[in-house]
Amino acid sequence: MRQYGLPLLILAMGALYIFFIPSDPLAVKLLFKLIPMWLILLYGYLHTSGRPSRDQWLLLIGLFFCMLGDGLLHWFVVGLSAFLIGHLFYAASFLTRWRFSAARLAAVAPIAAYAAWIGSHLIDALSRDGREALIVPVLLYIAVIAAMAFTAVMTGQRKAIFGSLLFLASDSILSWNMFVSDIAYAGPLIMITYYAAQFLLAGSLRGGQSNLRPTGTSPR
Repeated sequence: MRQYGLPLLILAMGALYIFFIPSDPLAVKLLFKLIPMWLILLYGYLHTSGRPSRDQWLLLIGLFFCMLGDGLLHWFVVGLSAFLIGHLFYAASFLTRWRFSAARLAAVAPIAAYAAWIGSHLIDALSRDGREALIVPVLLYIAVIAAMAFTAVMTGQRKAIFGSLLFLASDSILSWNMFVSDIAYAGPLIMITYYAAQFLLAGSLRGGQSNLRPTGTSPR
């Protein structure tokens, strides 16, 4: 069930929400939006064999807060705050799995550059539209998700790395489409990358089987 059945159910429910559930009524839309996240949370928990370690608990709590953010995003600042808390738990989990290497440390440069680039565009767009009150929370969120992505890279785990980068991509599409300019097929793109990101992050709870280690180094 964990290996094939549950992932297929997550895929099916995600596709059902993305492509078939209408926008109204809102309660029904939110229900179907959250079902894949409940299943992903279960998928992650099953990877702990029912006895989560500290880093696994941190990531599971992060998944839960991101699920709350997903349901509350209709109220933007409230949902954004829940996501921010979720990313802090993700980062805390990844910090416990930190495996230093100079190559991975170099990832801070492109992640920081990208965060600065998209942040500057969002500041311009929010200022232009008279929504200056959103600048600080949006920039704080960008800083936190960028830090989360960097800590994921430093774990050396493929699923954690690709999951965090997909999350960054999903939120970039969402914020650009919401504040800067329209993106074609933004809705499906946001949710596909989002569900994929959460699924990979939950899958990273399996342990260190998917570590990326530089040649000639050993795990600490």
